[in-house]
Amino acid sequence: MPWPALPFNDWRDTHDTVHRWLQVVGKVRLAHVPWTNHSWHVPLYVSARGLTTSLVPAGDRSFEVRFDFATHVLEVETTAGDRAGFNLEAMPVAAFYDRTMGALEAVGVPTEIWPVPVEIPGDVARFPDDAEHAAYDRDAVGRYWQVLVEVERVLARFRTGFVGKCSPVHLFWGAFDLAVTRFSGRPAPPHPGGAPHLADWVMREAYSHEVSSAGFWPGDGLGEPAFYSYAYPEPDGFRDAAVPEPAYYHADLGEWVLPYDAVRTSDDPAATLTAFLEATYAAAADLADWDRAALEADFSDLEDGPAKH
Repeated sequence: MPWPALPFNDWRDTHDTVHRWLQVVGKVRLAHVPWTNHSWHVPLYVSARGLTTSLVPAGDRSFEVRFDFATHVLEVETTAGDRAGFNLEAMPVAAFYDRTMGALEAVGVPTEIWPVPVEIPGDVARFPDDAEHAAYDRDAVGRYWQVLVEVERVLARFRTGFVGKCSPVHLFWGAFDLAVTRFSGRPAPPHPGGAPHLADWVMREAYSHEVSSAGFWPGDGLGEPAFYSYAYPEPDGFRDAAVPEPAYYHADLGEWVLPYDAVRTSDDPAATLTAFLEATYAAAADLADWDRAALEADFSDLEDGPAKH
């Protein structure tokens, strides 16, 4: 079902467990992929069945790790044809960590990672020691994946009108958000850092240049799934911009927020989300005096499809 309900309290325990599972696999990708500016080597990507690392280089071969949220399996496959995996079911993070490392070893790509969750506040258990987080609601995870499919489609289309530097649509496993980020091309003041269990230099490199960024959170921090949009550095007047209701400016986060339920229950969810994305980007770009004429392009004449061009 497109745009399914995803009440956070109904799957909070599963959310917290899967968040850590994604970090284990994300750190595997991080251990092998060459550094890309603004941490673009870090994220996972939405796939036809769940989430994927995409192709990861490892010595004389490459491999991919896939979360199959349709049949609830973790799969590891190499370009040499080796495969391993296990069923996704209720299990502690420690067991998931052990099984993932075992699967990587079985296909010939043993991997060492820093086994500590990042961007999660408070005291956190190392992956090999985490026996607390063990929930797995298959239905909720399936609906979460379906939300990602819908959101990815809208963010990808939103991305096409920008010809300046722009990130892929990707899922950052640290903050657990599906995001797309546009850059003005101008340097930004040093970011203050402060993300839990994450080195400040990582944040400073990620925000070394002015950005307008938007994406989707499944619920943690706000208590409900929501879309967000922010600018760094935030220009004067951004929090007072004309953004369609029921979006609101969240002063503590320093971001515009649009509840997911307001989108999914609207007459046209994609149009509602797009209006939010366009309004918040326009506010960020105009108030910060971006060179929009140079950074944007109109591709509407290509919308009939490649067969006509």
